[in-house]
Amino acid sequence: MTSNEKDAESKNDEVAGEASEDSEENDRLALTDYITNLEIRIKNKSDMRNQNLNCVRPPDNYFSKLDSGLKKNTTFVKKLKSFSATQLDALMKDFNALNLTKYISEVAAALAEAKLKMSDIAAAINLCSSLHRTYAEFSSFFFENWQKILTFKATDKIANSSKLRVDLRFYAELVAVGIFTNKMGLPLLGNVLTVLINMDKEEHNNIPILLSFCKHCGEDYAGLIPKKIKDAAEKYNVTVPRNTFLPAEKQTAVRTLLKDYFASLIKHLLAERAQLQALHAANQRTLHTRGELSQERKDQLEQHQATYDKLLTGAQNFAEVLGEELGEAGEPPTLTLNVIETQGTVTIGGNEEYTMQAATDPWQDEDTRTFYTSLPDLKVFMPNYQLKEAVKNKTETVTEEMLDEDLKEDELSDNEELPSVPDVEQEEAQPTNISNKYALDAFLNELPNCINRELIDNAAVDFVLNLNTKNNRKKLTRVLFSVARTRLDLLPFYSRFAAILYPVLPDVCVDLCQMLKQDFKYHVRKKDQINIESKIKVVRFIGELVKFSLYSKMEALYCLKVLLHDFKHHHIEMACNLLETCGRYLYCNPDTHQRTMIYLQQMMRKKTVSALDSRYVTQIENAFYYVCPPEAPAQPKEEEPPMHQFIRKILHEDLQKSNEEKILRLMRKLNWEDPEISAVAIQHLAGGWRVRASARRALARLTAELSAWQEAVAPAVVDTIMEEIRITMEDPHPRYNQRRIATVRYLGELYNYKLLDSRDVFTVLYSFITFGVTNDHTNISPLDPPDNVFRIRLVCALLETCGAYFNSGSSKKRLDYFIVFFQNYYWFKHSDPYWTDDNKFPIYVKYIYQECLTSLRPKLTLFTSWQQCKDAIEELRLTLYPELGDEEQYDNDDQAEDSTADGLDTIVETDDETDNNPPIPEESSDEDPLTENAVNDDGEMPNVDINIESTRRPAPKPVEDVEFESAFEKMVMENIAERQRENRPQQRDIAVPMTCRQTTKKTYEQLLQGKEGVEFVLMVRKGTKPQYKSFNAPPELASNLQQQALADKQEMERVKRLTLNISERQEEEEYSAESGGGSERSGNPNRGQHMRQKYQHPKGAPDADLIFGPKKFK
Repeated sequence: MTSNEKDAESKNDEVAGEASEDSEENDRLALTDYITNLEIRIKNKSDMRNQNLNCVRPPDNYFSKLDSGLKKNTTFVKKLKSFSATQLDALMKDFNALNLTKYISEVAAALAEAKLKMSDIAAAINLCSSLHRTYAEFSSFFFENWQKILTFKATDKIANSSKLRVDLRFYAELVAVGIFTNKMGLPLLGNVLTVLINMDKEEHNNIPILLSFCKHCGEDYAGLIPKKIKDAAEKYNVTVPRNTFLPAEKQTAVRTLLKDYFASLIKHLLAERAQLQALHAANQRTLHTRGELSQERKDQLEQHQATYDKLLTGAQNFAEVLGEELGEAGEPPTLTLNVIETQGTVTIGGNEEYTMQAATDPWQDEDTRTFYTSLPDLKVFMPNYQLKEAVKNKTETVTEEMLDEDLKEDELSDNEELPSVPDVEQEEAQPTNISNKYALDAFLNELPNCINRELIDNAAVDFVLNLNTKNNRKKLTRVLFSVARTRLDLLPFYSRFAAILYPVLPDVCVDLCQMLKQDFKYHVRKKDQINIESKIKVVRFIGELVKFSLYSKMEALYCLKVLLHDFKHHHIEMACNLLETCGRYLYCNPDTHQRTMIYLQQMMRKKTVSALDSRYVTQIENAFYYVCPPEAPAQPKEEEPPMHQFIRKILHEDLQKSNEEKILRLMRKLNWEDPEISAVAIQHLAGGWRVRASARRALARLTAELSAWQEAVAPAVVDTIMEEIRITMEDPHPRYNQRRIATVRYLGELYNYKLLDSRDVFTVLYSFITFGVTNDHTNISPLDPPDNVFRIRLVCALLETCGAYFNSGSSKKRLDYFIVFFQNYYWFKHSDPYWTDDNKFPIYVKYIYQECLTSLRPKLTLFTSWQQCKDAIEELRLTLYPELGDEEQYDNDDQAEDSTADGLDTIVETDDETDNNPPIPEESSDEDPLTENAVNDDGEMPNVDINIESTRRPAPKPVEDVEFESAFEKMVMENIAERQRENRPQQRDIAVPMTCRQTTKKTYEQLLQGKEGVEFVLMVRKGTKPQYKSFNAPPELASNLQQQALADKQEMERVKRLTLNISERQEEEEYSAESGGGSERSGNPNRGQHMRQKYQHPKGAPDADLIFGPKKFK
């Protein structure tokens, strides 16, 4: 045994010892309180008994001074008949002023007949003691009245057991306090106890009377002590005081009499217990065989259970008072009130057996559960409505016997017709009824079009609010019942409609259920082989109502039982449709599961032993497997490898500021050579949104420290985060907002630990205000809709995290430029027409924006309109790109806004954040917007050599090239569109068909004639076939056609020469660029116009410097 186990055992022993000490103290305290109270009670009774036995009554002249008038004495006697403890003071005051010598017998009779409570007995004893000490005849008259009350035979039936219980205690207390002497009072008391016990040794109906006597008077007459007090007194060797007014042998006799009664009670309890177990076992056998219990058996079981519980409670109380043990009778009976669910087996075919197991959820999915259980409350629309109590038959218990009686009473002859729908009452012709009739007709005509949950719910509300009359309800019931037999799709919605109306209009549902029940009985009794669609409609309607708890489950099972009784032809289809509709609901319901399982087994047995058509066999098996689907093998869940779980736990759950070193050592120990482990580790290191906000900085610091040993970690984490930001920007759904905020803040923390350059931060910042932004209120972007202002929060979150470090050098200038563009984006969103006086711009966004910019630039004056932002951007453009002055003009405001994204939002930066290089324009794109801009602190841009080193990224294209390419592409697209709209010229030269050539051959005589002109063939269409006719055309027409063909050929040759010249020129320029690539380009770099020298063939000896190294040409 380890030391920890020993410590645990010692702690458990200490706790147990403390608990035992507390229980001992409580037992000792309870014993002390009981003994103290018992001593006080015994002393008070002894004192009162001595006063009553040795009383000195007043002399005769004492009564002469008191009032002996009839009226007051009669009033006093009447008050005694309704005596209560609260009247004691008033009665004692009257008693001291009255002379009751002539009325003492009436006083004694009134006290004996008074209906007292247990709480009134102490006050009644005090009053009786005063009467006894004053009037000597009181005790004799009083005893005579008690003899009349307490004298009865064993064969007599106790009329009022409650009064007898109080009277017995009252009389016992009178004897105990000495109003009646032992010789006079004890025989009557003993006789009463003996009769009560002997007359009740079989039924034990007198338990409350005897138990009350034992609790209140058992100490005086039987020396009874409660079992707990007795055990505690024996444990601590404490003597419990006893009342000695009754000798010990007489107390033993009374105690023996009570124990005999207790023994008979134990025997009765055991017999009742055995009978209850036998009855419960019989009910279980019946339930397992038939699937149901009759109401008589249920009532019988409940009656036996109540009798047993009553006897058990009385026996337990008696055992506690007498200090006895119940033994075997105190053990609970071996029965369970719930039915024991057992798995049934059904033979499907041959030797194959299918095990039926109880299901838990009767609904297929959450939408189905919502459809059948989540109903709108129409009482909200009717606040003053109170449910009528007229319709109560829905709550009545329906038994199978009652249904059998109904079926026997409703036997019809073969010529009886289908039960008709009750006629609608005729209302008085009034103008309002006419309009109401039209509204109802329109409503009922529209009801079959309510084919979804929203429509049917709205229809129910509409009917309750606008059409709720008695006549309309009857018409509605008729329409619901008379649904077309081919519209089975409407049954679930009509059932939901009735379920919604039931809390406020129960008569609609009750009438509908009654009509369906009568229709079902009609079809069952008819036994014809027609109208199968109507039969299916009825059973499916019943099934849908069952799932809404509108139709009794017991009645639905009875319908299934009736169909199984004559299981052939149409009854098979009706039973299968009923099971397909509500079978699974009944099977999964605890109240009907067992009975449904029995009926399913019965149905499968009938299918096996009957020679049924294959169509019926298929329907039966489909219904059975729908109710009891075969248990599908559980799909094994893919467990995450232990190493992946370990990485996730230490990074997302355990990481905090105090254990960074420990987790860093653990991360360094990972097998970074394994691609899978390294990928998972990088994924979790990049998941800044997965950790707590308090641990985000610790995760960034851990990544920075880890990158010192694993160089690939930092760029991989940064790339993953930037990809995450881009993905969430492409899907601006609000569900990603929390994730986007956390990711952006985590990116800022990574910059604070120098894991990425400022250019990456500005890339992300500019992507927030340019990606998918149109800068045109009329052109709404799906990536940045007008009502989405979350990007402003993202910019502010990133600047709040790392913006404080952009406070010197080129970074300060870059941030100043970005703030201008950021204000432009803010006012672009703020001035959108989407925001109106009713729908105001979010005030919290305004505060976040102002607080962010104020914290970064306290002395900055913020713009107050979008026009100020556009003017500032134009001024910034003129400052940075003065050479673009007059050439870059915009035709309208829209083009000016687009220029922000096309030409002015990209400023190239260099790697060194402290050098002073001039700005180099880059290609504008969503992925790489405005980067860093290197200028002097005083705003000047020195003209120095450009570092064209492009080890990290390719050389950017000049602005002019980008604009040229866009304009060229636009021109090409316009030309293509224009060419598509042009009408194609008709083909002038068509080859003559071969068939026509044979018919156009000339004879020798025709050749000798030699007609002028050119021979043409004219093609015409007659009907569906072409026909050809020959004729001679004038020579002028032929010459014109030849000249036009020649001109087309010359044009094609010219285009061909131009194309070849362009190709040669491009090759020459490419060769010139390669040979002179190291030369210094002159001109304005901002304009991007690089002047290429014309290629010249080398003459003489080759230049070694030109071949082996770059040479600068001046």
